[in-house]
Amino acid sequence: MSPDSQNPTAAEPAASPKPRHHMSVRNRLLFFFVAWLIVLMPFLFWWSTWFGRHLSPSKITEYLHDDKHPRHIQHALVQMGERMSHGDATAKQWYPDLLRLATYNVEEVRNTDAWVMGQDTSQQEFHAALLKMLQDDSPMVRGNAALSLVRFGDASGHDQIVSLLQPAKITAPSAGKVEDTSKAGTAVRQGGMVAKLRAADGSSVEVRSPVTGRVRAMEVERNDHVSGGTELAVVAPGDEQVWEALRALYVIGRPEDLPSIIPYEHQVPDASERVRQQAVQTERAIRDRK
Repeated sequence: MSPDSQNPTAAEPAASPKPRHHMSVRNRLLFFFVAWLIVLMPFLFWWSTWFGRHLSPSKITEYLHDDKHPRHIQHALVQMGERMSHGDATAKQWYPDLLRLATYNVEEVRNTDAWVMGQDTSQQEFHAALLKMLQDDSPMVRGNAALSLVRFGDASGHDQIVSLLQPAKITAPSAGKVEDTSKAGTAVRQGGMVAKLRAADGSSVEVRSPVTGRVRAMEVERNDHVSGGTELAVVAPGDEQVWEALRALYVIGRPEDLPSIIPYEHQVPDASERVRQQAVQTERAIRDRK
């Protein structure tokens, strides 16, 4: 018997392997480029909006006058504040801009500007500007102005500082149907939407939080019909805001402020340990001043 007869497949040709589909060099490069963009774009966005990024003096000057990009102005202000807090005399070249921006048309810029002017208490022009800012339309601007005035030894903003400890009650600006709402317990930033209304004329009205904090309660539900002035939500102030207010009241607080302070020692569920300790110290300082 021949070997071929013992192995009938020996004479048959071996099956050819299935062809592999290789990615072309062009497609491979395109794939890696898209993947690189997916990683790079969030970084570039963060880099462009991160206020800690160092700016040269010429860049600060440029940013302070960039009316098309208010966040650039804020970035420059934050960089100035850091220089001023370290006693850097070169920051004085931009002091006229600080005074100019006290009445800027963007709330966030005025808010940052009020904080920065508190970094140099030797400037009486800043003191005067901050006193005017206590009449600002924005509660956050008024609050930051009041906090900065404490650095000047001025308690003119006392009532505004106490109000920083209070939850913000958000009301409907006009009548309408509730289309959407936040949920209780949701964190919200200043300017973040807490409810959306549909007005009688069909227009959409977005109701936003005046403060950074957490939605303590939603007083309405979807499809509810509300009139102008109806309370929609209650937003508890954020940890940083409360801590700064308590620090200021440590210096200028009065006995009648204690009912607003004591709850942060043990009754406010979301208060951090830092806030609780500051509340205890502030209460003690006020009682010692009696």
